[in-house]
Amino acid sequence: MTEKTMTIREMCDAFQVTPRTLRFYEAKELLFPIREGQKRLFTRRDRARLKLILRGKRFGFSLEEIRQLLDLYNMGDAQLTQLSRTFEVAKDRLRDMEEQRDELNKAIAELKEQMKWGEEMIASLRQEKKAAE
Repeated sequence: MTEKTMTIREMCDAFQVTPRTLRFYEAKELLFPIREGQKRLFTRRDRARLKLILRGKRFGFSLEEIRQLLDLYNMGDAQLTQLSRTFEVAKDRLRDMEEQRDELNKAIAELKEQMKWGEEMIASLRQEKKAAE
């Protein structure tokens, strides 16, 4: 084997994931390490796939979406199908994230407004209490 492989521990250290995560991705057919008995050896292809999996998860893609996108790699069209589909999924995800951000910004503004009102009420009640003493 001329290609440099990595053990599960080396993969965990390099990508800051747990062995359980790698075994999970293997079970979901996202990674395909070489098996030597109980030992798993990860190839350069596995490392590239894991990098894409982790990026997809960070962007909020489902594991099924990631698996489908990775499976499009070998379509024989210089990755045109894979890149086109990834672009479409990413566009949809970006729209969803922007909508979530907008909703969150509204909620933050409303909470700040309520907290300001609460702060004013507390100050007013403290003054009333002080005046009554």
